Amino acid sequence: MRKLENSELDRKSIADFKEAQKTPIIIVLDDIRSLHNIGSVFRTADAFLIEKIYLCGITATPPNKEIHKTALGATETVAWEHHKEVLEVIENLKNDQVTVLAIEQVQGAVLLQDFAMDTSKKYALVFGNEVFGVSQKAVALCDGCIEIPQLGTKHSLNISVSAGIVIWDLFSKMKFQ
Repeated sequence: MRKLENSELDRKSIADFKEAQKTPIIIVLDDIRSLHNIGSVFRTADAFLIEKIYLCGITATPPNKEIHKTALGATETVAWEHHKEVLEVIENLKNDQVTVLAIEQVQGAVLLQDFAMDTSKKYALVFGNEVFGVSQKAVALCDGCIEIPQLGTKHSLNISVSAGIVIWDLFSKMKFQ
C-alpha cells in the first residue's frame, strides 16, 4: 500500500465543482455558534458535492478567518446564503418540494440506519445550535426527524460530526444502494 500524492487525487477546480452535478441535499445550519463547526460543515459539503448551505440566525458567514481554518477553501465552492429566520427557509424549501428533515432527538424520530431514501426527492437537513439543538418551532415545520443512535452517556455529538455522519449516510444511500 502506498499513500497517494495530492496530484493523484483528481481534485476538481473551483470552476469544475461549480459545474458538477450536485448531490440533491441541502444543509440548513441554525444558530451555530462555533466558527470551526461552520467551516467543518462546508468542508464536508464540498467532499460530497452538496447543493447548498443555508446559514441562519446567528450562524456566521464567510469570509471569516476562523471559518476558513476548517473549511480550507470550501466556502469558495459550496453555494451558500444567509437568512435571519430558519422558519422562513424551511417554509421556502417545502414550497419548492424539498423534503425537510431535522436532525434531532424527538419523539417519533426515525433512526438514521432505518431512514429509507427516496432517490427521486431532494432533501434538506436542519442542524441546530450546539447547546439547544433544533428549535421546537423548526422541528414542527419539518417533514420529519432523523436521529443518530447513540449508546454512551452523553447522547449528543458535535454538530460537525453529526453533519458528517448524516451526510455520508444519505450520500451513500443515494449513490451506492
